[in-house]
Amino acid sequence: MTTDTAPTGLLQLIWLASPALPIGGFSYSEGLEAAIEQGLVHHEHSATDWVVQQLHLTQARSDMAVVAQAIPAWLAMDNPRLQALNDWVMTTRETAEMRLQTEQMGRSLLDWLRNLQQASNTQLDRCAQLPPTYPLAMALALSLAPTPIEQALQAYAFGWAENMTQAALKGVPLGQSAGQRMLARLAREIPQAVDTALQLNDEDRQAFSPMLAILSARHETQYSRLFRS
Repeated sequence: MTTDTAPTGLLQLIWLASPALPIGGFSYSEGLEAAIEQGLVHHEHSATDWVVQQLHLTQARSDMAVVAQAIPAWLAMDNPRLQALNDWVMTTRETAEMRLQTEQMGRSLLDWLRNLQQASNTQLDRCAQLPPTYPLAMALALSLAPTPIEQALQAYAFGWAENMTQAALKGVPLGQSAGQRMLARLAREIPQAVDTALQLNDEDRQAFSPMLAILSARHETQYSRLFRS
């Protein structure tokens, strides 16, 4: 790692959680836009409950658990473990747009790391060879910040929460005050989601969310869309 270009600790986590990170997270709604189209989400309360449930049922049990396991694998450069985790992510994307999202954001984050020289050539080359899904690329970026895994997962989850809140603001639509109340609720829920992710092993990880998969598939052919599919 080139320490002359990488901020340390908290600053690195804030940077990685920022919606300004140029990896395209803002362009996906992860099924939320389809849920709005179907009338399942239609006001602040339903939008907040939807995103909170998604945090606990999909993020904590799937991608956040992968990130938690991939960070030590990156620190040890455990190539078989990294490949196995990356393969699991790819095989659990249930729709074309879910696969597109994880592949595109993974490539973009790898390009960001390469552009800012925030990883060694060995790490960058290995990440490119996977090829990286978003959780594996983010785990590499988080492994470069000397912070506990718990804090790294909190940053990851809050970055996801900000993107989903912005999707709700545009799609429902909602006002900025409603968005801040959504984030306040998510901030209270994130520690529990992190604890769940940290306790899961390979046998306990899961990506079973059939309603989300159905909505994602419907979104791919939805007539009017704000978000990418």
